[in-house]
Amino acid sequence: MRRFVPMLLAAFALFAAACEKKSQPAPSGEGAQGGQAAQPATAGNPPADTGNILLGVVTCLTGSQATYGVSTRNGIELAIKEANAAGGVKGRKLEIRVYDDQGKPEESSQAATRLITQDKVVLILGALGSSNSLAMTDKVQAAKVPMITPSSTNPTVTEKGDYVFRTCFTDPFQGFVMAKFARENLKVDQVAILQDNKSAYSIGLTDVFTRKFTEMGGKITTTESFSQGDTDFRAQLTAIKKKKPQAIYVPAYYSEVGVIGRQARELGLTVPMMGSDGWDSEKLFELAGNTLDGSYFSNHYSKDNPDPKVQKFIADYRAAYSGEPDALAALAYDGAKVAIAALEKAKDLSGPALRDEIAQTKGFTGVTGVITLDENRNPVKSAVILKIANGKTEFVTTVNP
Repeated sequence: MRRFVPMLLAAFALFAAACEKKSQPAPSGEGAQGGQAAQPATAGNPPADTGNILLGVVTCLTGSQATYGVSTRNGIELAIKEANAAGGVKGRKLEIRVYDDQGKPEESSQAATRLITQDKVVLILGALGSSNSLAMTDKVQAAKVPMITPSSTNPTVTEKGDYVFRTCFTDPFQGFVMAKFARENLKVDQVAILQDNKSAYSIGLTDVFTRKFTEMGGKITTTESFSQGDTDFRAQLTAIKKKKPQAIYVPAYYSEVGVIGRQARELGLTVPMMGSDGWDSEKLFELAGNTLDGSYFSNHYSKDNPDPKVQKFIADYRAAYSGEPDALAALAYDGAKVAIAALEKAKDLSGPALRDEIAQTKGFTGVTGVITLDENRNPVKSAVILKIANGKTEFVTTVNP
C-alpha cells in the first residue's frame, strides 16, 4: 500500500498537468518566423531584449468574410517577411501570433485577451471589421498595448483611447466620397439605400452618405435593411423598385452584395449600384457574375496604379500567395509597415513608447497612399472610385480629403 500511494500521487500530478495544459486556448493560426518566442512582459512595460519580438494579429480566417481575413493575414505576413529578410527590428526577428475571430466580436474580444495576458505581445494588428475592433479596444487600452487596425473604418474605433490607431480612411470620408461622386459624376438626384443593420460599418456609411447626399441637394427615396448572413433580399429590393431610384447605395460586404446584384437584376432593377470598400474581392464576381456591371465602389487603392511601389507589392504578393492582392491585403501590408517603423524608432518596446512613436507617423508612403496620422489617430489620405465592367474593376478617379 505504501508503494501504491506515491504512484497514485504521481499519476494524479500528471493528470492535473495534462488538464491544465489542455485548458489553455490555442491560437487558431500562427505565423512564426522562426527562433525563440518573445519573453513575457508586464502590460505596458518593455519585454526582455532577447528572442523574437512577438506581434498579435486578429482577423477572420473562417466565416462569411474569410476571404478578407486571409488577405489581411497574407499582407501582414509579407511585411513581416520583408522586415526579417532585412535584418529584423533592433537586431531581432519579428514573429506574429494569429487568432481567427470568425468575424464575431466576442471572439475578437477573447483573442485580444489571450494576446495580451497569455502571449504577451507588444502590439496588435486588427481586427478586420469595425464591430470586431470595437470589441477589442477596451482590452488594449486598459493593458496599454497599442492596436493598429488596417481596415476598420467606423470613426468610433479610435475614439476609444490613445492606444488605438488605424491606417485606413474613415467612414465619414468614404461616405462623402460616394455621395460626391453620385451627385457630380453620375448626376443622380434620387438614391435608395440597402444597409446591413447588424454592422457598425454599414450603418456608419449609411448615416454619412445620407447626410452628405441630401446636403448636396439629393434625395434618399427609401432605406431598407438586412442582416449579415441573409440570402434573400427580394422583399427589400421590391420595396426599393417601387420608389424608382436612379441608383442604389449598398454599403456592405461582397458576400451579400454579390447575391443582391443577382436578385436585383432578376427583379428588373437595372439602375447602377454604388458601394464601399467591402465590395473589393474576387469572390464578388463569382457571386454576382456580370450583374454588377456598370456599378461603382469606393476603395483604398487601385491595381492599375503604375507607382513602382504598388506594382512591386502586387508582384511580391502574387509570387508568395499565387493570387491577386485585394485592398485588404494592401491595407494590412501598410498597417504592418507602420507598426514596424514604430518598433524600429521607439526608444524601447513598452506600450507607451510604441504608442508615442506610432502617433508620430507623418508622410509614410504606403501601397494605399501617403499616411499621416492626425491628432485622433486617423490617417489623412485619398480614396479611389472603381467601376465594375466585364467582371473586373477599372480605375475611374481619385478623391482627395
